[in-house]
Amino acid sequence: MSKFYVVATPIGNMGDISFRAIETLKNVDLILCEDTRQTKKLLDKYGINKPTMSYHAQSKLAKTDKIFELLKDGKDLALVSDAGTPGISDPGAILVSKIKEELSGVQVIPIPGASAVIAALSASGLPTHEFTFLGFLPHKKGRETLFKEIAVAKRTMAFYESPHRILKTLESLTKFCPNKKICVARELTKIYEEFKNGTPTEVLEYFKNNLEHQRGEFTIIVSC
Repeated sequence: MSKFYVVATPIGNMGDISFRAIETLKNVDLILCEDTRQTKKLLDKYGINKPTMSYHAQSKLAKTDKIFELLKDGKDLALVSDAGTPGISDPGAILVSKIKEELSGVQVIPIPGASAVIAALSASGLPTHEFTFLGFLPHKKGRETLFKEIAVAKRTMAFYESPHRILKTLESLTKFCPNKKICVARELTKIYEEFKNGTPTEVLEYFKNNLEHQRGEFTIIVSC
């Protein structure tokens, strides 16, 4: 039975990879990468010399067919993203779904590890007994509707945001959720890791007044 491993990789700090993940990547026949150049940095650090192939949101059907052929031939494959856990706000979820539907003889095995949303929740200081993860919010259609849903949510809400929209998002939270507590986690596990807690207005003012802190990758937690 072929094995298809879904392998979590570090979200910043290269030390955040498990022994099991390293051993898995050393033993598979091929590693599927969101960006082979990015993955090569990780493989080089841990002395992993395995062939790689790109697989991302723009990959064509022929790439999926090739993956299926390899699995049918008994090859073991690993799927990694540029950072974090594949399949979580990631095109790898589609590939895993197709394998589950069409290749019942292939065993899909998760190799857990780093996840930005879990890391942010764990250090946010906000309620984590129940939460809803929204991934990346839509840029336009449905965006305001989601903020209205967040405003009346009875459980903690978590989502990712880009540096280009962080101020706009905080302005929307100020408008729709002025009294809620939020936490903005920036550059998790990296040199400039930062957590900023407060009301949407307080956090918005902080980022408006500190332009250099508007850079990086953001995870936003909104309390219930």
